[in-house]
Amino acid sequence: MNEARLYNVYCDESCHLEHDGVPVMAWGAVTCPEGEVRAAAEAIRALKAAHGLKPGFEAKWTKVSPAKAAFYLALVDLFLADDRLRFRGLVVPDKTRLDHARFGQDHDEWYYKMYFTMLRPIFTAPHRYRIYLDVKDTRGGPKIRKLHDVLANSLHDFERQTIERVQQVRSHESELLQITDLLIGALTYANRGLATSPAKTAIIARLNERLGPQALVRTSTFAAVKFNILMWRAQEAAG
Repeated sequence: MNEARLYNVYCDESCHLEHDGVPVMAWGAVTCPEGEVRAAAEAIRALKAAHGLKPGFEAKWTKVSPAKAAFYLALVDLFLADDRLRFRGLVVPDKTRLDHARFGQDHDEWYYKMYFTMLRPIFTAPHRYRIYLDVKDTRGGPKIRKLHDVLANSLHDFERQTIERVQQVRSHESELLQITDLLIGALTYANRGLATSPAKTAIIARLNERLGPQALVRTSTFAAVKFNILMWRAQEAAG
């Protein structure tokens, strides 16, 4: 039997609102053994310093620019080379095809189901997990309590022994959450077929070069543990 370990899971989402005008939505999580988090974060901070960035600089997809392209490419390389870090993502290519009424649910209920679908392959007995979400809005408290309930109940983890906690953190205080934001941004950008930014396009090219030409736009193989995504598609109505 494997020795039980404790993992931190850093989660974020992109374009998750139902009517924001963007068809693609994505969830993602970076996992790291809890005992390795400090060292992994220090490596990222050292990379920031090497590129002349201030210690408090927050790396995120919306900040990717030609002036910082070298740093972001190096950050992608750091993630890919660091065996402590793994990424799991879920992409909904076209949320306009969702039909919640047909399944007796609303968008919020479906949102939590998707979170579980994204996270489920990460959870493995007998390990334990602490889940951290980016602070988004004032609904954060009820949202994380609901997510903890959904995850624990789906795993029959009624004593909260597997999912120890679900809590919010601020992304500018967590280097690993910043990597999650960057990778989810790349997923969304690739699946929207965008090429509006040379710096962002270079990141997509680097990921495709290292992971495979279709790695961001199709469901990963079961064996893909470093970078694993699911392309989720709405069930079509019976004809």
